[in-house]
Amino acid sequence: MFDIKWIRANAEAFDAAMAQRRNVAVRSSDLIAIDDRRREIILRLNEAQEQRNALSRQIGQAKARKDEATADALMAEVARLKDVIPAAEADERAVEKQLRDALSSIPNMALEDVPVGEDETGNVEYFGPNGSPETAARTRPAKPGFAFAPKEHFDIGAAEKDMDFEVAAKLSGSRFVVLKGQLARLERALGQFMLDLHTGEHGYLEVRPPVLVRDDALFGTGQLPKFEEDLFFTPHGEGRLALIPTAEVPLTNFVRETILAEEELPLRFTALTPCFRSEAGSAGRDTRGMLRQHQFDKVELVSITTPEQSIDEHERMLACAETVLQRLGLHYRVMTLCTGDMGFGARKTYDIEVWLPGQDTYREISSVSVCGDFQARRMEARYRPAGEKQAPRYVHTLNGSGTAVGRCLIAVLENYQQQDGSVLVPEALRPYMGGLTSIGGR
Repeated sequence: MFDIKWIRANAEAFDAAMAQRRNVAVRSSDLIAIDDRRREIILRLNEAQEQRNALSRQIGQAKARKDEATADALMAEVARLKDVIPAAEADERAVEKQLRDALSSIPNMALEDVPVGEDETGNVEYFGPNGSPETAARTRPAKPGFAFAPKEHFDIGAAEKDMDFEVAAKLSGSRFVVLKGQLARLERALGQFMLDLHTGEHGYLEVRPPVLVRDDALFGTGQLPKFEEDLFFTPHGEGRLALIPTAEVPLTNFVRETILAEEELPLRFTALTPCFRSEAGSAGRDTRGMLRQHQFDKVELVSITTPEQSIDEHERMLACAETVLQRLGLHYRVMTLCTGDMGFGARKTYDIEVWLPGQDTYREISSVSVCGDFQARRMEARYRPAGEKQAPRYVHTLNGSGTAVGRCLIAVLENYQQQDGSVLVPEALRPYMGGLTSIGGR
């Protein structure tokens, strides 16, 4: 969320940045016009309040002189102002809300090194801060070779009986799945493996957060008000709660309305949770299989840092997510999203796309984003610089998937499928599978 004072002082830079984002029509002049009305109302209100206070003093002086006629005239004017001031205060609240609603619907500004583009066609492959295609080829697992035509995940023998869309449809409708037997165990193993990796080697604190959150939490991370239609809500008391679309929401909001000490940063959290998305606007897309579900599990990574740490933390978080795929032996690529394809709150985003041989294409399995102080301003999340008598500063927030468990399951099935319909279990998962080396098969 932007500070209107910054927009007034940097109108050209703001307009240039918004022109690079997709479907953003607002310009600085629109916001400044609202702020001008707000300032005018505040000025009028302050003048009316000062006049009322001055008249009140004059009334006391007139009564002390026993000048009742003057006192009565002054009291009549005060009575008039008592009607004017509430109306002005109501106008102030209305225009404050108008400005806040406008500011809260504007996406974040991209960093200078983000490629400019209108959609995913403008994304650029990323090989690391000092990388190259050659170094990436050495660190990223190779594509698997097959002596047969590889199948998509839902047609692989090991998944056919234990990936049940019909029962799920009876229970919940379309875009749900029931996993059973060894397939359910394999998905559980993936989530446990990811958590153990991120907590044991990458220094993240494991958390079990609520999966129902208040509107304030969703506003803080940017899902509200712009993406309300993507959420599932349930009535709660006089209001409502929402099922989380990602654990980014509760994990990032841990620092909402908090002033941290600089020595506490960075904070790093991870959680394995179910996530719920209505998939509004995705009708007809990925209707077969598990790729686009209303409910799915995901391991989330969240970091809270100082402004000086956030860029390096972004690279670190990407490496943590990449390690998951490297340990599982899954081929992937990393894309830097262009300005027109980035998420609402991001200043820069890397997408990790895993190779799916059954589809003969790459599909996103993780997005890793640095948000700057965009979410912190919405949450009022700040820190006090060490050893300095300065006002608290806004923290920087980052989030990423470490990774989407359901999509990782799809990748394991498709990359490790065998001609007899069985699926080899990646070595990293075998301790979580009771030593099994394969599942399914005839």
